[in-house]
Amino acid sequence: MSDQQETQSLIQDTAKLKIRLSELRSAAALPDADSGPLLEAALVELELAVAALGATGDGRASAEARSEAAESERRMLRTVFQDAPVPLFLLERDGTVRRVNRQAGALLGSSAGYLTGKPFPVFCDMATRAAVGSHIAGVFHSGQRRRTRVRFLSKHGPVFADVTLARIWVSGEPEPLVVAATAPATKEPDAQEAAPEVSATDDAVATVVHRMDVLATATGMLLEDDSLTESVAVRRSARLLAAELADWVIVDVERNGTLRRQVVMGPDDERRTQIARMLENVHPGPGSLPSLVYDSGQSVLQAHIDDLRTLGTTEGDLPVCGLMEASSLICVPLDDGERTLGTLTLTVSGEQGPFDLMDLGLVERLARNLALVIRTGRRYRRRTEVTERLRAGLLPRELPAIPGTEVSARYVVATRDGGFGGDFYDVFPTAAGWGVALGDVCGKGEDATAVNAGARHGIRILGRWNAKPDEVLSMVNETLLDHEGRFVTAVMACVEPRDDGLSVMIGSAGHPPAVLIRRDGLIRTLSGGGIPLGLFPADDFEVGVESLDLEPGDTLFLYSDGVVESSDAMRNRFGHERLVEILAAHADGPVADMPLAVEHALIEFCGGELRDDVSMLALRVTADTGGRIAVSGSAV
Repeated sequence: MSDQQETQSLIQDTAKLKIRLSELRSAAALPDADSGPLLEAALVELELAVAALGATGDGRASAEARSEAAESERRMLRTVFQDAPVPLFLLERDGTVRRVNRQAGALLGSSAGYLTGKPFPVFCDMATRAAVGSHIAGVFHSGQRRRTRVRFLSKHGPVFADVTLARIWVSGEPEPLVVAATAPATKEPDAQEAAPEVSATDDAVATVVHRMDVLATATGMLLEDDSLTESVAVRRSARLLAAELADWVIVDVERNGTLRRQVVMGPDDERRTQIARMLENVHPGPGSLPSLVYDSGQSVLQAHIDDLRTLGTTEGDLPVCGLMEASSLICVPLDDGERTLGTLTLTVSGEQGPFDLMDLGLVERLARNLALVIRTGRRYRRRTEVTERLRAGLLPRELPAIPGTEVSARYVVATRDGGFGGDFYDVFPTAAGWGVALGDVCGKGEDATAVNAGARHGIRILGRWNAKPDEVLSMVNETLLDHEGRFVTAVMACVEPRDDGLSVMIGSAGHPPAVLIRRDGLIRTLSGGGIPLGLFPADDFEVGVESLDLEPGDTLFLYSDGVVESSDAMRNRFGHERLVEILAAHADGPVADMPLAVEHALIEFCGGELRDDVSMLALRVTADTGGRIAVSGSAV
């Protein structure tokens, strides 16, 4: 047969092949089509095409004939792979995809370019992946066809399919190839009822809406509570993502320059809970994907995982991805815009299809929000530590012992602390005896702290040389006039011993009046009065002054306005009368019980939401006026 006759015959065979393939496509479209014969027929046509291609390579031919034959070969290959009625995958010896047709791309919801070059088993779920790899090797070596059922991880969700594997020899190839002819299974195993059909458009819309809901929920969760700590924010975010977007969620956070596993969240059953606990101790090592993402700051999307060790291994050398049955993953940096604080990793096992670029974009936005919360939380924690140090410096570490008295003080920080500043109290020696002071600064923050320190230390220093509280408070007022917009209410008591008790002079600068509890149960509220410190110059400033004698058993109670001004959920004030009732009820008990009882009553009254700092100080004269009794003081 001449070269031209061979070429003409090949062209005719190609035309007949197209007709047969068209008939096969029509048969495949029938509702009750049997996938088995269709797969076999597709393989037969492929083998005929390969045989024809091999025949054209034999013998000699003119350049023109070879050119025309080559074009016919290309047309035949395109016909076989692109027009076959079933998805076809052409595989190399190790299972790598050499070529796919359009139907194969549609089956997996991916382009031919994405599928080419990847191991064929990675498109199958964990349960069938190993078996598929073994079947490919067996067909390559034995040449015998094999048929198996697999569960593909399609972009649109898991797809059960019947796959027939056959070995073919292609002209010009040094070794045979394996072709996988695939058709969706007629019925999924144990399927009870077919799921209702959903259009691609409806499915896409539902997916977008779901992503928006997840983003909105996560953002609201992270931003609505300004007291959210880093650990709580991380766990809540992981729990939400594990419930809505992934099977497993792993958060790794940088600690002292090293990534440490913070949270592992997976399906809620006993076996997987044990796996989660195991994985919480598997910190990312060098070369693991979280470590690479942390170092580079670049996100990674693996729609189909081809290395089960990509997230590292356990102490028993078990691959993490294998334990999680992960088939697809996303790993993104926790980037707050300034630095990378850790990584966020999500995996799925194929039930909802592999992750795509839209999933990656969503996870990156969530990771950014979480990183901002972590950064804010760390800054707040550092600020809180500074606040506590400053507050400790604004309160006496230990109250001195005043002869013939018992003194107890309490400082309670507001539940929602708005910064440092707040109240102060102090006990210090004076030229004639002892000084007791308690004050409340307007506002909080750095300026309030400066005013607080100025008022407390001013009273202490000036009071050491002057036993008249009105003169001391007047001089402190002059020093605070430079702090515009800030003022202090304060009360100062100068205590001098006498034979049968104490002589007390009290000066008040706009502070709530002190309460005197006599040993016989009689309660008297002092006059108080005066103008707050730091508002007006000496000509317009005045101090309320009152003198009294304390006998053994008498108690003087000083407090800040945070006590009487506290309110409950209905905006009812705690009030002065309720305070007096509590003091009367504890008049016979230890002096330390008095401020402690007021504190407990306050917390209960306002439901735990104490809106302002509270300071209290109780001074009681003892029977033994010559003794020295230790003084208690605490801040909470």
